[in-house]
Amino acid sequence: MGSPEFPLLSKEGDVIIGGVFSIHTKFSQPPVTFTHKPQSVVCSSVNLRAFRFAQTLIFAIDEINRSHNLLPNVSIGYRIYDTCATILKSVSAAMAMINGDEDAGENNCTGKSLVHAVIGESESSLSIVLARITGPFKIPLISHWATCECLSNRREFPYFFRTIGSDYYQSRALAHLVKYFGWSWVGAVRTDSDYGNSGMAIFLKAAQEEGICVEYSEKFHRTEPEKLLKVMNVIKRGTAKVIVAFLTGLEMIQLIEQLSLQNITGLQIIGVDGWVTAKTLATPASYRVLGGSLGFSGGKANLSGFADYVVKEFWESAVDCAQMNVTEIQSSCSKDLMDFRHYNKDVPELRYSGNVYKAVYAIAHSVHSLLKCTQQHGCDQDLIKTRCFRLLQKLNFMTKNEEHVWFDNSGATPARYEVVNWQLGPDGNVQFQAVGNYDASLPAEQHLTLRPDTIVWAGGTSQVPVSVCSESCAPGTRKAPQKGRPVCCYDCIPCAEGEVSNTTDSNNCEPCPEDYWSNAAKDKCVLKMVEFLVFTDALGMVLVLCSLFGVALTIFSGFLFMMCKDTPIVKANNSELSFLLLLSLKLCFLCSLTFIGQPSEWSCKLRHTAFGITFVLCISCVLGKTLVVLMAFRATLPGSNVMKWFGPTQQRLSVLILTLIQVIICVLWLTISPPFPYKNVYLYKEKIILECNVGSAVGFWAVLGYIGLLAVLCFVLAFLARKLPDNFNEAKFITFSMLIFCAVWITFIPAYVSSPGKFTVAVEIFAILASSFGLLFCIFAPKCYIIIFKPELNTKKHLMGKMPSKSL
Repeated sequence: MGSPEFPLLSKEGDVIIGGVFSIHTKFSQPPVTFTHKPQSVVCSSVNLRAFRFAQTLIFAIDEINRSHNLLPNVSIGYRIYDTCATILKSVSAAMAMINGDEDAGENNCTGKSLVHAVIGESESSLSIVLARITGPFKIPLISHWATCECLSNRREFPYFFRTIGSDYYQSRALAHLVKYFGWSWVGAVRTDSDYGNSGMAIFLKAAQEEGICVEYSEKFHRTEPEKLLKVMNVIKRGTAKVIVAFLTGLEMIQLIEQLSLQNITGLQIIGVDGWVTAKTLATPASYRVLGGSLGFSGGKANLSGFADYVVKEFWESAVDCAQMNVTEIQSSCSKDLMDFRHYNKDVPELRYSGNVYKAVYAIAHSVHSLLKCTQQHGCDQDLIKTRCFRLLQKLNFMTKNEEHVWFDNSGATPARYEVVNWQLGPDGNVQFQAVGNYDASLPAEQHLTLRPDTIVWAGGTSQVPVSVCSESCAPGTRKAPQKGRPVCCYDCIPCAEGEVSNTTDSNNCEPCPEDYWSNAAKDKCVLKMVEFLVFTDALGMVLVLCSLFGVALTIFSGFLFMMCKDTPIVKANNSELSFLLLLSLKLCFLCSLTFIGQPSEWSCKLRHTAFGITFVLCISCVLGKTLVVLMAFRATLPGSNVMKWFGPTQQRLSVLILTLIQVIICVLWLTISPPFPYKNVYLYKEKIILECNVGSAVGFWAVLGYIGLLAVLCFVLAFLARKLPDNFNEAKFITFSMLIFCAVWITFIPAYVSSPGKFTVAVEIFAILASSFGLLFCIFAPKCYIIIFKPELNTKKHLMGKMPSKSL
C-alpha cells in the first residue's frame, strides 16, 4: 500500500541479478502527517565507493553477456537499488525485488520474485535485513563487504554468501597485529551496530588470549552525536597511545572531525576494512590525526579496462535514468551521479569492487551449471533459484585475474587482507601503502607477515610507538599486579634470593636448582660457592702451622728423652709409656691435618677413626702412668705386693685393651653407617658447605663418649694421687693435663653444634690441638725443663725427696 520502490539502474535479461548499495549516505525523512500517504525518503551526498560497486556489477554483467563461453545465448539483466544507508530503504528495495515495483493491485502477488540472486549490502546491519527478507524466498544473497561474524550462522542465514572473509578473522588479525608490536594497553572504539559490536567482541576475546589489556571500549552510532562526545572525553582521559577503531566510514568521518576539533593528535590508530582505505577520508586535514594509521583491507581490485569503462562505456550502456518516472531518482541521476562522469582517478585504489566482480561471476557460473537442467528438463524459475543456491555452496572457479573463488561452510571466501599504512606520497597526497599481509588459510605462525621498516608511524616517526600501562619488567624482576587494575598494570618486584627470571615481563621468578644460586642481577643461576676448610685459607694455614708446631715439639721431646733415657727423670714412671705417649701425641697432632681439605669418602672415614683411636691411645698411656704412680706408692707400704700385679707387661696390656675397645667401636661404626661427604645446602642459601656427615650419630658420640670416659677416670685417679709424697709427683701434672683436656672437650660440644660451615671443622681441630698441647705441656714440659735447665735436679735422691727441694 506504500509507494513503489524503483531501481536506480536497471536492465532486462533472461536472468536478473539484484544489486543493493548505499549510493547516497545522507537522507531526510519528510514529516508524517497521517492525513495522506508518506512521501519517499530524500537522499543526498553521493558515496563514490558504493557507486563504483554498482558500476562494477554492470561492468561484470556486460563482460559475461559478451562472453561466448560463459552463459552463451543467455542474457543477464540487473536491478540496482540505492538504500541511502537506511534500513527503511533496504526493506523497500528487498520488497521491490521480491514483488515488483508496480503499484499494488490485484494481479501482482504472483509469488515469484523478479531477481534470481542479490548482491549487497556493504554494511552488515543492512545485509542482515536483506538476508532475513530474501532468505524465506530462497533467493541467494551475496555480500561484497558485510563481514559480521553473526552472518556465518547458516541456520539463521542459510542463503547468505559473501566474497569477503568474516570479521572473526579480521578481529583476530587485529589482536595479532597489536601483539606483534608489543602494545599491551589499547583503547577501543566501535560502531554501535552488528558490524562493530560483533567484531569488537571477537577482538576483545582474542586480545585477552594474547595478554592485551583494553583500557576502554566505547561505542557510538552516526545518529547519536551525544555518545560521540562521551567517547571523545574517554579518549582524552585515557593513557593508551594506540586505539583500535572498529568503525564504518561514516562513523569514522565523525570521529575524525571531533579529533581535529579538539586537537587530539599523536594517537596510533588501528583500523579495519570499513574505513582504512576509504579515499574520501584521505585528506590533508584527516592525515593530521590519522597519519601513520595501520589497518586491514582487501586487496586491490585490478579490473582490466574498468578505468575506461566508468568514464565512457558505462554512460553509453543501458543506464536509463532519463526513462525513470520518479522525479527524485531522475534528479539524483542527473545531478549527483553525472558529476562523476569524467572522473576515474580513484579506480586504481579500488579494493572491494573486486568482491562485487567475483560475486557476479559466482552467480553466472552457478547459472551456467543449470543450463543443462533448463534445456533438458525445463526447470522453472523457482527451481533455478533453488539449484543456484546449492551450486553456490559447491562453487569453485578461477577469475580472469587468476583468483581462486570458493565458499567455505559458513558461505564466505577465505580471509585474506593487506596491511595498509597511511603515508604521504611525493605529491603530498595520502597513500595507502601495503606493508604486510594476513592470510587465514596459512598455518597459524604464517598468518601475519609484516615489513616494519616500511611503516610510517603516528606523527611521521619511524620509531614504533609505546603503549603500555606499566613499563616492561627487566630480567631479574617479576610482575606484581596492581590491585583493582587490569593485569597489564603491574609493579616490578625484584626476585627473591635464590630465584631468577631471565626474560622480560616474567610473571614469576623461578627457583634455582639445589646446587645453584641467583647472581646479583637475579637473571641467572650460577653454581653456588662450595665452602670447606682448605690449606690455603688463613684459618687453615694457622691450624696447619699449629699442628706442625705440635709435632715438632713432640719430636723434640722424644729426641730429648731418647738422649737422656738413662737419667732418673726419664726412667721414673715407666719410660716406655712416656715414649708411647709421645708417639700418640704426635699422631694426635697429625690427625688434625685430615680435617683440612675437601672432604672425600676416604678422608671422612679416616679423620674420625684416626682421631678416636689416637686419642684413646694417648689417654690410655696417661691412665697407665697414673696407675703406675698410685701402685708405686701403694707398694711402699709394709707387706704390699701390688707392683707384681701391675708391672710393665700389665701396663702394655692395659693400653692395648683400652685402645682395642675403641678400635672395635670404630669398626662397628664404619661397618654400619660410616661418615660420608655431604653437601649442606640448608645452612646457607647462597653457598654449599661441603662437610663430613658422621653417618651414625650413635657411633660418633660413642667414640667421643669413650674418650671422655677414659679422660674422666684418668682425672679422678690423678686427682687422688696428687698429694703423694715425692719431689716430682707426676700425678699432679696429669691432673692439670686432664683438667685442661676435659675443659676443652666439654666446651667443644656446644661450640661444635653452634659453629656454622667450615668453622665446625675448625672448632674440632682446635679442640684436638688444644687438648694435645695440654697433655704435652703439662706432662713433658716440666721434665724437659729439668733436663735442659736444671740437670742438677735430675738425680734419684732428689726425685725420692732425699735432698732439699728447690722451686722449679
